[in-house]
Amino acid sequence: MTIIIAILQAILLVAIAPLLSGITRKIRAKMHSRTGTSVLQDYYDLAKLWRRCEVKEGGSSIVSRLTPPIFLGSFILLAAGLPLMTQACPVPILGDIITILYLMALPRFMFALASIDSAGSYTAIGGVRELLVGVLVEPSLILVLFVMAVAAGSTNVGLMASSVANLTACPLVAVVVAGVACAMACYIEMGKLPFDLAEAEQEIQEGPLAAYSGPSLAMMKLGVSLKQLVVASLFVAIFLPFGAAATASPLDLLGGLVAYACKVLVVLLIASVIENAVMRVRYKYLGRYTWFVVGIASLSLVFLVIGI
Repeated sequence: MTIIIAILQAILLVAIAPLLSGITRKIRAKMHSRTGTSVLQDYYDLAKLWRRCEVKEGGSSIVSRLTPPIFLGSFILLAAGLPLMTQACPVPILGDIITILYLMALPRFMFALASIDSAGSYTAIGGVRELLVGVLVEPSLILVLFVMAVAAGSTNVGLMASSVANLTACPLVAVVVAGVACAMACYIEMGKLPFDLAEAEQEIQEGPLAAYSGPSLAMMKLGVSLKQLVVASLFVAIFLPFGAAATASPLDLLGGLVAYACKVLVVLLIASVIENAVMRVRYKYLGRYTWFVVGIASLSLVFLVIGI
């Protein structure tokens, strides 16, 4: 039964990721007093890209060809392993924080490696920017997950969710501060302003995406949309597990699915509003913002050590 839940979760997140991306784009258009495209535009774009033939750059190696399926596949595995509808992880090995951190680091590594492998003159800049964001945000996420692992007594995300849902994760202040730091780190991981992958500056900010076409570009774009949903789901699974199914009965699973959909939709709407309320800055200055996140994550560790 758990394998079926994992497969259904992965299929569901892959299916709705373009829709949520279209909704956030629609919100941006409305806040900018524009009509904007349809919320289904991402589906149209993906269908168009899948039908097109693929053009490969001369001089690029197998790294560029392997990056799209690895990028998308990593987030599909994460989608299958997180406790979304239930409090327990459908696949325990995929719900361990060590596995989660490695699966989140692998797409970033391949993304940057493909930018260097590309024959384009600007794609390497995007790869460097992606690595810079990773260096700035990953320590905060690691600290937060470490604090939650100690507070819950396990590195399994499902057990963390159960501890938070039962209010047994302690010390309480450390957990709350870790939740604030995790929310900020997840916002950065989602690629929102000023940490975004803007569509208007592909050669600078989207790195190797400018070098892809056809099905490979479709997999990369779907992977970027899925990444935003998976990162938001990670925050919801750990710090907002309320409403998740405690058993595998169909009625409980349906209630857990509805609760998950409401929670993740609210999180994405809040992220979209914040994104359109801030300005874009030069990527060299992003460290000024991320150090604040590192500070809050470190504060949660201090509270954990002193038992507050």
